[in-house]
Amino acid sequence: MGTGMCSRRQKGLLQTGFCLVTVACLGSGVFMYNHLQQKVRNAEALAQKYKQQQEALSAQLQVVYEHRSRLERSLQKERGEHKKTKEDFLVYKLEAQEALNKEKVGMVYSSECNQHEDVKKQLLDLQLQHNSLKLEHRKTLETHSQKYAQLQQEKDSEVTNLQGEFSILLESCKC
Repeated sequence: MGTGMCSRRQKGLLQTGFCLVTVACLGSGVFMYNHLQQKVRNAEALAQKYKQQQEALSAQLQVVYEHRSRLERSLQKERGEHKKTKEDFLVYKLEAQEALNKEKVGMVYSSECNQHEDVKKQLLDLQLQHNSLKLEHRKTLETHSQKYAQLQQEKDSEVTNLQGEFSILLESCKC
C-alpha cells in the first residue's frame, strides 16, 4: 500500500488523538464560557448595586432639595416678619425719644445754666491761681537772676585772682 495511507492501528490512534484534542478544546471552551458567565454575573451584580445606590442617593437628594425649599420659604417669611418688627420698633423708638427729649429740654437747660455758672467760678479761681503763680515765677526768676549775677561776679573775681597768682608764679619761675 501507499505511503499516504495509514494502517488501522495508526488510524485508531489518530482518531483517539483527534477525539482527545476535541474533548480538550470543548472542555477549555466550557471552562472559558463558565468563567465569562461568572464575570458577567459579577458585573451585573455590581451594576445592580450601583444602580440601587444611585437610586438611594437620588431619593436622598430629592428629600434634601424639598427640605431646602421649605427652609428657604420659612427664611423668607421670617425675614419679612423681622423687617416689619424692626420697622415697628424704630417707629416706637423715635416716638419714645421725642417724648423723652420734650421732657428733658427744661431740665437740661437749667442744668446747663448751673454748669455754666460753676465753670465761670472755676475760671475765676484759675485766673487768680494763674496770676499768683505768675507773680511767684517772676520773683523766683529775679532771685535766680540775682544769684546768677552774684555767682558770675564771684567767678570773674576768682578768675582775676587766679590769673594774678598765675602771672606771679610765672615771674617767680623765670627768675
